[in-house]
Amino acid sequence: MSTTNVAAKSGAATRGNPLLGKWTAPFELPPFERIKPAHFRPAIDKGIETHKAEVEKILSNTATPTFANSIAAMEKSGALLTRVLRVFYNLTGSHTNPELQAIERDIAPILSKHGTEISLDPRLFARVDTIFARGKRQKLDAEQRRVLERTHAGLVRAGARLDAAAKTRMGEINSRLATLGTTFSQNVLADEQAYKLILEGEADLAGLPDFVRAAAKRAGDDLGHPGKHVITLSRSSIETFLQFSTRRDLREAAFAAWIRRGEGGGDHDNRAVATEILALRAERAKLLGFATFAKFRLEDAMAKTPEAVAKLLDQVWTAAKAKAGAERALLQRMVDSEGGNFQIEAWDWRHYAEKVRKAEYDLDEAEIKPYFQLDRMIEAAFDTATRLFGITFVARTDLPKYQEDVRTWEVKHPDGRHLGVFVGDYFARPSKRSGAWMSAFRGQQRLRGDIHPVIVNVLNFARGADGEPTLLSFTDARTLFHEFGHALHGLLSDVTYPSIAGTAVSTDFVELPSQLYEHWLEEPEVLKRFARHHTTGEPIPDTLLDRLKAANTFNQGFSTVEYVSSALADMELHALESFDGFDLSRFEADMLKRLGMPREIVMRHRLPHFAHIFSGGGYAAGYYSYMWSEVMDADAFDAFEETGNAFDPATAKKLAEFIYSAGNRRDPVEAYTAFRGRLPTPVAMMRNRGLV
Repeated sequence: MSTTNVAAKSGAATRGNPLLGKWTAPFELPPFERIKPAHFRPAIDKGIETHKAEVEKILSNTATPTFANSIAAMEKSGALLTRVLRVFYNLTGSHTNPELQAIERDIAPILSKHGTEISLDPRLFARVDTIFARGKRQKLDAEQRRVLERTHAGLVRAGARLDAAAKTRMGEINSRLATLGTTFSQNVLADEQAYKLILEGEADLAGLPDFVRAAAKRAGDDLGHPGKHVITLSRSSIETFLQFSTRRDLREAAFAAWIRRGEGGGDHDNRAVATEILALRAERAKLLGFATFAKFRLEDAMAKTPEAVAKLLDQVWTAAKAKAGAERALLQRMVDSEGGNFQIEAWDWRHYAEKVRKAEYDLDEAEIKPYFQLDRMIEAAFDTATRLFGITFVARTDLPKYQEDVRTWEVKHPDGRHLGVFVGDYFARPSKRSGAWMSAFRGQQRLRGDIHPVIVNVLNFARGADGEPTLLSFTDARTLFHEFGHALHGLLSDVTYPSIAGTAVSTDFVELPSQLYEHWLEEPEVLKRFARHHTTGEPIPDTLLDRLKAANTFNQGFSTVEYVSSALADMELHALESFDGFDLSRFEADMLKRLGMPREIVMRHRLPHFAHIFSGGGYAAGYYSYMWSEVMDADAFDAFEETGNAFDPATAKKLAEFIYSAGNRRDPVEAYTAFRGRLPTPVAMMRNRGLV
């Protein structure tokens, strides 16, 4: 085929493609109503082609390398590809279908190859290294120096100093890892979509309160079982069922399906996939001069070494296991008092924990949930942001959206100027992967003009019945605040360069803004204003608030053991040097036996479905980050409490300046110290979890 014909074919494929044209909706939001799956592959190909041309122009420039013609120019490049991929990957996570999944599998190695070719191009590293070597002789501001430092470090860690053969192998590894990460994620989703526990009659519904029944009936209607009640493997569905169902046999069956995602044999079994991922990561680390992937990963994190992580996790593990043992004894006594002739098992824990909580603290979820209506919790999250940072949220029903349940708000500066757009996608559905996360359709920057962010929170709440409000557990409400803390990190970003904007910080720092934000949910003045009964409008009673506070550390041994066992498994996996003859299930069983894992508790994320560390690897050798950040968030909230005002303006101003708006402008140690005046200690975290 002639060059002319190739160009003509390419033009025909991209002409009229809504992903490639000008976006004319308010705030330049994507034209979701016009985008079809068939539009993505031509748009991605065009984005790659354009990005290659932009990079080639930079690298073939014969002028002396400078920050402007090299670093800043690279930051500007790839805008089209980034725009298309942000839409694509947001949809594959939150509203996917078989067509999108096929494209996702196809493009994973292509995008990896594209990124590797750029990062390992010797011309790029030569330019960056030349600029980096000039050091302080250049007239660069602090943000430019940080971008230069991070760019140089990123290229070195990508393999820019390797020889040609090693670079070739690095490219092969990256490509294969991209494919495997996509496969892992899609396998987990397939297992989640495949399972439905259909509750046939009143006997199957035994123990379930009205709000659980309503959500299960809605799930049945949505999943093609009208009139039936259906439990899915969405966390908000399965956990409430395990909490309330008095049918121990059904709890056991549902729990078994939940914990065996990715381990059922057949096409969706992830054990071989995970093993290959681990082996390739270890090989990549060795190519870069590190004994293990864990050492490679942590060198560029706040923690710096696996030993520092182990010190924290081991300290918490010992205390958590002891507390969990005491909790188990309470639960077993409850079983015995009811005449149950059995030892408590993992599928019993949530059920009897709910009973003990009611007995010990006069609390049960059915009493709490009516006060935690989804809409009011969204208002609470917004109001907290207004009080801390002065920003406001205006509902917009005129903006395009990718699914009918999605909601959008315009976010404004204190002076009324446009700040960004916030998108909320709150309800579970089969097209959405499980979990909760924050992402962006557009990140903030000033390099290519004053670009305002478009941030999305995706959650998986069980929607209420038709005409009824969606009620949240206190844990659900905490999750909403957590993800909104991430959203604020993206919305408040105020930097020039896209590579350091918003949440582009080290993994063990990125959870600080989100976990810190959770603390405001527990403030009595927030709860009294927004936690109102969904039928009477009455504020949550002081007596219930007192009981909630008294129960704050209840079941924290269980929760901490669940989490820390997963974090320890992640670190131990990535500390291995060889995977010859490796068996993922045997590794997990042996590790848990060595740790003395309580028999009645299962890891929060068993390895065959541990998407945090295997679906792309954002938290590989980094799942500890939640606890590392919890040390900081507990200490950081103490900064407010020390003033006697949870909304202290001076402290909030420093929080915005050094944490929420600063992106990766500073090293995280420097950023936290600038906010707090010192580094954190684990005292507040251990106290909050009731471990001291």
